[in-house]
Amino acid sequence: MKNKNYDLLRNILHQRRQKLACLINFPVILWSGRSIPRNYPALTYPFRASSHFLYFAGLPLENAAIRLESGKLELFLDDASPSSTLWHGEMPKRAEIAELIGADAAWTMSELKGRSINAATIALQDNLTLLQQSQILVRSLAPSIAPTGIDLELTQAVISLRLSHDAASLVELRQAAAVTVAAHKAGMAATPTAKIEAGVRAAMESVIISENMTYAYPSIVTVHGEVLHSEHYHHPLQTGDLLLADVGAESSMGWAADVTRTWPVSGKFSPTQRAIYDVVLAAHDACINQISPGVEYQDIHLLAARIMAAGLVDLGILRGNVDELVEIDAHALFFVHGIGHLIGLDVHDMEDLGDWAGYAAGRARSSRFGLGFLRLNRVLRPGMLVSIEPGFYQVPAILNNSETRAQYKDYVKWDELEKFADVRGIRIEDDILVSEGGREVLTGELPTKALEIEELVAVSA
Repeated sequence: MKNKNYDLLRNILHQRRQKLACLINFPVILWSGRSIPRNYPALTYPFRASSHFLYFAGLPLENAAIRLESGKLELFLDDASPSSTLWHGEMPKRAEIAELIGADAAWTMSELKGRSINAATIALQDNLTLLQQSQILVRSLAPSIAPTGIDLELTQAVISLRLSHDAASLVELRQAAAVTVAAHKAGMAATPTAKIEAGVRAAMESVIISENMTYAYPSIVTVHGEVLHSEHYHHPLQTGDLLLADVGAESSMGWAADVTRTWPVSGKFSPTQRAIYDVVLAAHDACINQISPGVEYQDIHLLAARIMAAGLVDLGILRGNVDELVEIDAHALFFVHGIGHLIGLDVHDMEDLGDWAGYAAGRARSSRFGLGFLRLNRVLRPGMLVSIEPGFYQVPAILNNSETRAQYKDYVKWDELEKFADVRGIRIEDDILVSEGGREVLTGELPTKALEIEELVAVSA
């Protein structure tokens, strides 16, 4: 097949498996996974191939596997049955797909068993494929079981490769970022005429779908910004509300973006909303300016914590010395999560591997309230793509807890906090590429300043 795009694909896949071969000396089998029935066998959830499979195979093939050894790739895939043509049309044959991805050999899935001796793998999330993995490799596998032996060696090698994005990955990531920026602008434009959250969500996701992409995670479009992963869209949009939209596109090849903006439904922040927004923005901007190779990501999180604490002291919500407030996690009453995470083929990249990817060797999650939700604890290096997403939230389960109130009674001015009742949640999030010279904000075309946000909403009012 003479196609320049596929020549580029084959070249990058070849480079990736050569790099893997330099790190390990045993065979590897990676499965793509399969569709999961929604409520009867013929109606399935949208298929999403395993990210580890995608990284080396390049195409989102269903119910397939690849075997990697010494830089070579073998494809295992059954041709579609003749009867499937009626429902799905003509599908490429195994030999054609093998040529597209530069496979050195192609086999049926039934032939995989004979090529599985002493092979390492990474456990998948779907149970049917996981059972197949365990049966073929003759060992127990589960995402919840920490890898050992050659599986652990493979996991560490894949993490090493995927932590820094190559040129082909960055093309995809930039495309996802650009579509995500356009989606957020569409959401702001749709707000003045939308009656409920779903109307804004529809405007944002329609931009993503129109570019033949999907959303990288269930969209969060809510006036209840204090619910961190809200997936309900029925609430009415009312004057005085803030709308928090955490929406990201995923390219057809699986690469993600992750962006959050918060804007006033009316097109104008109230004085209290603007005050909190500017504190969050100050943390956002300062953290981005600190991103550079060699910087500890946890230090960036702690910088956000100090800026948030100082801002809340200035507003009269917290009292005390800023360093002490951060040390006792008083800031975390309102800034309850980590400053961000890795982004790549997964929106929380490689999080299926637990903390093996997010945490450098020898590091473990803190038991502290203000650090325990940090998803990334590594020294930044060129090619990493990370999110920066400080936020302020008034979570009733935290702030109304009698033990919490007693613990922080000397540090929180609860009466002053009541003046900010119209701020349920604010988050500002961008995707930052660590470059040799410092950083590049891939989503920087989307404004963050309050006045610019107000103008984008008001322009369509």
